[in-house]
Amino acid sequence: MGVFVFLPLVLPLTAWPIARLAEQRLHPRTATRLLTGVTVVMALCSTVCLGLLMVVGTAQLPGNPLPDGWSDPEVREAVPYDEVAGKLAIPALLAVLLTCGRTLRRHGLIRRRAHRALAGLPGTQVAVLSDEVPYAYALPGRRRDRVVVTTGMLSCLAPAERRALFAHERAHLAARHHRFLLAVQLAARANPFLLPLRTAVSYTTERWADEEAARTVGSRRDVACAIGKAALVSRGTPAATLAGFAEPGPVPRRVAALLGPAPTLRSWPSVFTSVGLAAWGAAVGAAVSALSSANSAVTMVLILHAATPL
Repeated sequence: MGVFVFLPLVLPLTAWPIARLAEQRLHPRTATRLLTGVTVVMALCSTVCLGLLMVVGTAQLPGNPLPDGWSDPEVREAVPYDEVAGKLAIPALLAVLLTCGRTLRRHGLIRRRAHRALAGLPGTQVAVLSDEVPYAYALPGRRRDRVVVTTGMLSCLAPAERRALFAHERAHLAARHHRFLLAVQLAARANPFLLPLRTAVSYTTERWADEEAARTVGSRRDVACAIGKAALVSRGTPAATLAGFAEPGPVPRRVAALLGPAPTLRSWPSVFTSVGLAAWGAAVGAAVSALSSANSAVTMVLILHAATPL
């Protein structure tokens, strides 16, 4: 197993270049799918390796419930610096599980509260709340997806801009953007090196919905104006995993992109470009991370099986 067990913990660094380049050079749909896939794979691999290190660390603790053979020298030699890395992995993995659990709990709690707040309203796809505080977001549901918007937000927008708002939120729901956002949120909790990719996906999902809204309403300028107005007055969404119309962040970049030509949809960037090289670098990093974690897991299973008395 050796040093391979540590590689997935640091290989997310290979994906940092694609995080920014994908925002600028790729179609938002392609960028969102690429970044989310790389982020999830790397987070899973780093978590697996933390688990393997935790097994080694737990075997060194006095009074542990594991078989005595698991703390034999043969097992300790399988992981370099096992006494330090193995014991450090125990609180690290517990912290990962705790933070991911809190994120899932908070996400579910906010969604349930949002649905309860709409219980007395008509069962239409658009729910208008009588609230002077301007905000709007897409609320996915098991039975029905809904667009939530307040009267305060609608009063700030012209009719054409309202159509852009509704088209934007419907695009979030149709593409299930909340799943991408939740996946990268959990991945960043599992490995902090993935935070730049989480930030990038938050931006590309909004850009994806911007482009779909522009295509639906037939005017990129109307969507840009609506986003600019909404950003000046909006307070955002109740949770980072719910997609909103005017999320805090690089709104000027979104507006500038909409005032320019529509991006070209490509399934995969050419390797002879900077974004192509970065994409292949991230893909190779994810592949190496997967192979390293698989190699470490198989090696650990074999060693522990041999060390366990029958």
